[in-house]
Amino acid sequence: MLILSVGCVTREVVVERPAPVYRPAPPPAVVSVYVDPPIGQPEPIGCPWAPPPMLVEPPPPPPFEGAVWIGGYWAWQGTWVWASGRWVGPPQPGYGWHPPYYENRGGTVVFVSGFWGAAGVVFHPPAPGISITLAAVAPGAVRGPRPMGPEGVFVPPPPGSRVGIIVPAPIGTPPAVVTGAPPVVNVGMRIRENINSNNTVNSNNTTIVNNHVTNVTNVTNVIVEAPASATANGKAVSTTVPAQAHLAAAMHPVVSAPAPRPASSKAIPAFHPGSEPVALPPPQPVRATPAERGIHPAQPSERLNHPTPPAPSAREEGRPEEFHSPRPRTQEPKPLPREEDRPQKPEAKPKKKNPHETWRDQDKRSKEERD
Repeated sequence: MLILSVGCVTREVVVERPAPVYRPAPPPAVVSVYVDPPIGQPEPIGCPWAPPPMLVEPPPPPPFEGAVWIGGYWAWQGTWVWASGRWVGPPQPGYGWHPPYYENRGGTVVFVSGFWGAAGVVFHPPAPGISITLAAVAPGAVRGPRPMGPEGVFVPPPPGSRVGIIVPAPIGTPPAVVTGAPPVVNVGMRIRENINSNNTVNSNNTTIVNNHVTNVTNVTNVIVEAPASATANGKAVSTTVPAQAHLAAAMHPVVSAPAPRPASSKAIPAFHPGSEPVALPPPQPVRATPAERGIHPAQPSERLNHPTPPAPSAREEGRPEEFHSPRPRTQEPKPLPREEDRPQKPEAKPKKKNPHETWRDQDKRSKEERD
């Protein structure tokens, strides 16, 4: 008996699902103003909720030599308002710009507005344990969540991020460094210094190396990094960005959230402890969408609004014109005549044989024809 056994082979097919496309939540309407920064470090204030994610505001070219880009960050005015960026000159020669300061201290945001400092002035963070005045809240202000993240110095998250998340950063970090970073939906992104100052002294065959790290005022670049669990696209990030505010703000964003232009060109004074909120202009809508490569979302290409100009001639460009000798005119080849149209050669008529020709005469004639 022949027994046939049939085996059953199972195969598991794993279908990978595409990663979900992150759609940033519509940001709330934004009050955009110009803030007149104080001269000298102002007193800190305590803000009850975290600043929103950053907006996109790329600087135009500086209008004059020595201009400083200030603004482009969230400032407190009874609620978080966007202090629009602008190019200005220092109030006095030698004065430098100090970016704003944010610190998560027990769930309260300790905020110090950006300010002008004289040459040699160093920023002093608010000492632990001091009494900090809680800032007044404007009537009708929509409260946000408390800061989500570790205690300490931070900057607001990248454009399109989850509201309330904070990004730990060294003192003196311009908030604009996260402009080109991917949005985050969980805690985990951080900014760290990218500096390693080495002073090497050779003495008696002994090498002494002094390694020290200064604050961001002496740093040209910082590193933005985050694990995959923190970013909206589920990919880890570690990238180096400029530490200068105007260069960082010009980075191409991942999410386009253009900052609205202030309705008034008149700057309002910076908020200070004990002051009452000033009258603010109405908020303006902001739309957050994934940014497209090649065109900065806040600076659309002129080609979209203007036709492409004609290419300049050689005379306009100041280069010698090229001359080409005229090509000789060539006649088009005539088609070959068809076979039936060609003249036919007359066929050779056979010579008539002489009936009286003998075989000797034929042999002689054949020889003559061969020769």
